[in-house]
Amino acid sequence: MMPVQAPTTPQPTTPQPTWPRSAERIVATINRDPLTAPHAARNDALLAVVATALAIALALLVDDGRRPDALGWTLLLACNVPIAFRRRQPLLVLLAVVACVCPYHVLDNTHSAPTPATYIALYTVAVTGRPLRTVLVGAGVIGLSAGVMLTVSMHEALEVLRMSGWVVAVLFCGVDVRVYRKYVASIVERAERAERTREEEARRRVAEERLRIARDLHDLLAHSITLIGVQTSVAAHVLSADPERLDRETVAKALDDIAETCRSARGELRTTLEVLREHGPPDVRGPLPGLDGLTDLAEAARLAGARVEQTVRVRRAPPAVGAAAYRIVQEALTNAVRHAGPEPAVHVELDERQGALHLSVRDDGTGPASGGTPGFGLVGMRERARSVGGTLDAGPRTGGGFEVRAVLPLTTTGERAG
Repeated sequence: MMPVQAPTTPQPTTPQPTWPRSAERIVATINRDPLTAPHAARNDALLAVVATALAIALALLVDDGRRPDALGWTLLLACNVPIAFRRRQPLLVLLAVVACVCPYHVLDNTHSAPTPATYIALYTVAVTGRPLRTVLVGAGVIGLSAGVMLTVSMHEALEVLRMSGWVVAVLFCGVDVRVYRKYVASIVERAERAERTREEEARRRVAEERLRIARDLHDLLAHSITLIGVQTSVAAHVLSADPERLDRETVAKALDDIAETCRSARGELRTTLEVLREHGPPDVRGPLPGLDGLTDLAEAARLAGARVEQTVRVRRAPPAVGAAAYRIVQEALTNAVRHAGPEPAVHVELDERQGALHLSVRDDGTGPASGGTPGFGLVGMRERARSVGGTLDAGPRTGGGFEVRAVLPLTTTGERAG
């Protein structure tokens, strides 16, 4: 016999509460500007229909006056029609409602029936107008209502004054909603402005980072490629000058220098590219080159044929200033090797005076050829100096040659250059 399995009872599904979405819609409706709300005409027409139905129900069910006759029904229905246009001309709508309600009350019809239309018109005036206009309108409506009711009876006039608190409450509610909407609109505007500011700041940081990396790559590749080119020329000259008496030692040294330059360039290039792959904060970068690397720059320039003299009289410098000085000297030596002619004499001097690092790189060469295409070297050096709050001048010397002069403040770090 097959075992009988007990039927499984389906688990009841818990309906998702719908009140949060309804509450969000109500809050959105309150926050929305009534003059720019979507479907305003349709919503106002529906509101006019609802107000008319409520007015008819009050006229039939409430006994605070006589049942409206044909003229009374006409006036009662007519006072609800302007509600469909309440957003376009709030004050004119209120005047139209009052123009229909006053004769309706004078005829002693059911006095509660026009109340919904009157309150809607008053609320619209308060929520769309200035507070001073709202106060004047409220005082005028209360005074006019009391005067009209005096034509009916003193009791009705006193009843209007007693019920004027509801008019004040409706006007106060409209003013409060208007102030709240303006407050929400100011918060939204500030949030949007803050978002735009954050986006602009992010774009600025990206542009600065791209410029920094472009400077690094330019300094690195221009310096390394220039040295490799000079060393290759030396090796080629040795090979072609006297093939019968080949100076193997000189060729080997030139090739070793090329290999060392390639290794150094590869290491610096790897460090630069690792910055692009970092997932941490953009300000977290690898160790910056500094003044302690100037000796290696001078030695590399000597291997390329330049006669470099170096004088450094700086005790210490902030990392950003040291990196900027390193890159400026690197680019100046590269330009000297490239443009100053064969075996130029280059003097590198760094001195600390009056809280600033004074840097000078001068040579006795011929300088760049006139009419050549300008590169990015001088532009990059000036950007390096500006990045730490300094200045840089470069140009031909009076007695011949070329000189680069920079003043880098040691008291401010500025932007991390490197």
